[in-house]
Amino acid sequence: MLLWFVATAVLTVHTVFRDPRFDHRWLIVGVLLPDVVDVWFGGARVLHSVTGAVIVLTVVMLATIGRRPLRKRLLGIPIGVMLHLVFDGAFDDPNVFWWPFTGGFDDAALPVVSRGWWNLALEVAGAGLIAWSWRRFGLGDPERRRLFRTTGQLHPVATVD
Repeated sequence: MLLWFVATAVLTVHTVFRDPRFDHRWLIVGVLLPDVVDVWFGGARVLHSVTGAVIVLTVVMLATIGRRPLRKRLLGIPIGVMLHLVFDGAFDDPNVFWWPFTGGFDDAALPVVSRGWWNLALEVAGAGLIAWSWRRFGLGDPERRRLFRTTGQLHPVATVD
């Protein structure tokens, strides 16, 4: 799954933080990271747990000590990982979600695998949200697309009421 995670994470962060300088590119990396990494370990593992998200946050914070502009950009990664847990429904498996406090991974499948055909419905919803976002952020304009590609910034198009 790609569209569901990207659309929900970008719209959530834009709505909650309302920071016009937020770099959404790193958010997208973070929201896709748990599935990209954990699939190589055979199922839902560390990055599908709260502990994994906290580890990612800790690594970013320690790696960017004294480099505030870099920290501001890279904080999108742990935010994305945490949002992945929410929009993946990772909390549905408490042994994985609360690892190592309540159990282990055993043979836990990735939530995206467990959901089966529901992924299609979520991807269609994600595509719809991306289409809406494309218009909302004026990404039909080449200059706005360039701004997003180079800075990760999204600015809503002014609307007239």
